[in-house]
Amino acid sequence: MSRIGRMPITLPAGVEVKVGENNHVTVKGPKGALERDLSPIITIQQEGNVVHVTRPNDLKESRSLHGLTRTLLNNMVVGVTEGFKKELDVNGVGYRVAMEGGKLVMNLGFSHQVTMEAPEGIALETPTPNKIVVSGADKQRVGQFAAEIREKRPPEPYKGKGIKYTDEVIRRKEGKTGVKKK
Repeated sequence: MSRIGRMPITLPAGVEVKVGENNHVTVKGPKGALERDLSPIITIQQEGNVVHVTRPNDLKESRSLHGLTRTLLNNMVVGVTEGFKKELDVNGVGYRVAMEGGKLVMNLGFSHQVTMEAPEGIALETPTPNKIVVSGADKQRVGQFAAEIREKRPPEPYKGKGIKYTDEVIRRKEGKTGVKKK
């Protein structure tokens, strides 16, 4: 039995879960509403403010979907109550970020500025000129947009210049040595 799939999901106050046909789940809370189609193989039952996820049999497909379904559902509940956020650091001489009219404008050492607009449901902040905070209710969309920002100038291993996650560790390499061959 899946250890994660067995765990019940306790719904905080103000969160409403509706399970439609073919496991179309809608979760509403203070930070918005999320919808997702989950696997129809897995059974989702709500008893009061507790949601249980069960599987019908021990086939490999059912076992693999059991924990996944419970985790996706739990992430939806956490998203509409607390939300998710990713922080990115911009390192490099002259590298800066700023918000201009709802768009993220980045100077990343190119001959032009890189401009990105946040998709619906994603909030962007730039507390300092070298920090970006991406936040929202949907964990997958927050992570995807943060990855798209990082993709514009990934960190390089020699000087560490580029955009990296705040908790990411960049393995540094040693540069060339000044030894000449005879």
